[in-house]
Amino acid sequence: MTASVAVIGAGWAGCAAAVELAVAGCKVTLFEAARTLGGRARAVELDGRKLDNGQHILLGAYTETLRLLKMSGVDPDSALLRLPLQMRYPSGCDGMDFVAPHLPAPLHLLVALLRAQGLTRDDKMALARLSTTARWMDWRLNDDCSVTTLLQRYDQTERLIRLMWQPLCIAALNTPPERASAQVFLNVLRDSLGARRAASDMLIPKTDLSTLFPQHAAGFIEKHGGKIRTGTAVTGIRKAEQGWMLTTADNDEAHFDAAVIATHAVQTASLLAEATGHTAFSDFAYEPISTCYLQYPAGTQLAQPFFALLDDPLHDRPGQFVFDRGQLDAQQNGLFAVVISASSAAIADGHAALAQAVATQLAAAFERPELAHPEWTRVITEKRATYSCTPALERPIEQTEFPDLAIAGDYLAGDYPATLESAVRSGVKAARVLQENLSAN
Repeated sequence: MTASVAVIGAGWAGCAAAVELAVAGCKVTLFEAARTLGGRARAVELDGRKLDNGQHILLGAYTETLRLLKMSGVDPDSALLRLPLQMRYPSGCDGMDFVAPHLPAPLHLLVALLRAQGLTRDDKMALARLSTTARWMDWRLNDDCSVTTLLQRYDQTERLIRLMWQPLCIAALNTPPERASAQVFLNVLRDSLGARRAASDMLIPKTDLSTLFPQHAAGFIEKHGGKIRTGTAVTGIRKAEQGWMLTTADNDEAHFDAAVIATHAVQTASLLAEATGHTAFSDFAYEPISTCYLQYPAGTQLAQPFFALLDDPLHDRPGQFVFDRGQLDAQQNGLFAVVISASSAAIADGHAALAQAVATQLAAAFERPELAHPEWTRVITEKRATYSCTPALERPIEQTEFPDLAIAGDYLAGDYPATLESAVRSGVKAARVLQENLSAN
């Protein structure tokens, strides 16, 4: 008999779990409280514009994400702009220019280091020292510590920290280096600086995030006999004699043979407490991410699709990376997206002040005064974008005490911080946990 499975939450973890279960022959119903699929990586409609609630970069090492994109009918080569691993600043600022060439690893990193502009010999030696030592350690620490401690331990220069390690840490872990897990940071470096060339490539979505995967996942699920229920919040879950009874906000009840809870950690903990009768796991501390969108006249372009920015919150320069969306999607001609990770301090004075500071920063960084005067701006902040990725943080696993109930999310135990890939991997793992238990019964 075909097993019926409820997946609660249509973020990237829930969509991944639902696709994997549909492939296995389960009858899947995907519940989403919002009207738009994608969770904390989704499209939003603002002033007649379709924007993402946050700009993302994927890596070539995101094997599960790329596999599920293809499975659900997406051509990654068309949907994603593939660029070599790089850290490039505007030429007018005191930055660096580091680009990995199309050569086999680790030769690509060596040549990139030799060719890098804006780094002194000491900077380059420090980068090589950390990379070589990390490889020798197999990218593992005996005891986790902060990223700042790791960088001090391996004598990284102040300039290299400012131009490379700090922005990479904040971008990848959404946690400042003094509080960020060195082990998780090394995991990210292993699959970027330490990976084969294709795995270290940077992949920038050309389309909005809901279209990129969740909408295709929904179509795939429906083609396999499943259902998508948007605008339907699951408010309760209780154990039935066989399987689970779900209650929705409109007091509808439905029975399923198994379930995956793939909501935000706070909601998951609440539903699990109801299902199991005890507290499943402690809540996390969270970090916000803000994306500032700036619309300029059509034809306004940067020299390349994205640049790193020298952020300096004390001098009102909050932006860390800028993306020229017009080079990714012709319909967004003249639209720039500036990312501010770990943005608690940046949003303290409000979105209007942040947008003005970003515009002023762009004008100075690119030595283009017209960038100080965009036609339109909008700041989107995800206040609980990711958990704070601190050293030795205990994270739950997908398996629960019930063989027919699993959880999924980017906050669960794994090598990566809260990324699209960690969400997808967790969703796949949760689906496989249920498959094993359902087939055993």
